Amino acid sequence: MFLSYIMLMKYFIFCFILVLILFFVSVLLAPRIYDEEKISIYECGFSPYGDSRTRFEVKFYLVAILFIIFDLELTFLFPWVIVFFSLKFFSIFIMFFFLIILFLGFVYELTTGSLDWNVS
Repeated sequence: MFLSYIMLMKYFIFCFILVLILFFVSVLLAPRIYDEEKISIYECGFSPYGDSRTRFEVKFYLVAILFIIFDLELTFLFPWVIVFFSLKFFSIFIMFFFLIILFLGFVYELTTGSLDWNVS
């Protein structure tokens, strides 16, 4: 029982170390070129300057909501991966069915153009 938690802890430690390594490598190797636009304030997909009552597109919020939905659905994979080798066939079948539904939802988003920023 505790073996699965140890494996999960190893996974988190590995991810944490990988993030630290990638962060420090990017700090060391990235060019430091600052211009006015790069250091300006940016929030929520539109410029914060001007009238607060102007109309703006809701595409940013739509993509953010879709990202949150898919991100939360993918968190269901972590417990499944930890106990994958001790599962029976029916449990594996149910999880693959869940993944198929998730994939079909993503394909539906792509075909309807929900993730396309260029459409007016």
